[in-house]
Amino acid sequence: MTKKQEYNSEELADAIIEGLQERKAEDIVKIDLRNIDSSVCKYFIVCHGTSTTHVTGLADSVEDYVREEINEKVWKKEGLQNAQWILLDYADVVVHIFQKEYRDFYQLESLWADAPITRMEDPQPNQ
Repeated sequence: MTKKQEYNSEELADAIIEGLQERKAEDIVKIDLRNIDSSVCKYFIVCHGTSTTHVTGLADSVEDYVREEINEKVWKKEGLQNAQWILLDYADVVVHIFQKEYRDFYQLESLWADAPITRMEDPQPNQ
């Protein structure tokens, strides 16, 4: 692992979070998996939306924002048909966008309790 790759992963995670914040994702968390040996990526970003339409809009926002800001495309997408749990795989960063009831049921954050978890503050409204 080089410093450049770690920086790019952090930059990617930040861009994803900004894309989620643009569409008012709820309870965004960043799970740092870099020091977890069995991890498949460097970061999980987890959030939820209020409806299938909101969840789909959040996924679209992430894709658009990340492409525009850092010219990165998603590698794989899953869950778009029912929009209960959409997964966007950017290799180093995997995004999980849930409807709240599915997030509560699967409790992804608790599976990685030994990893540092950062809760994102809601951005302040423009005044």
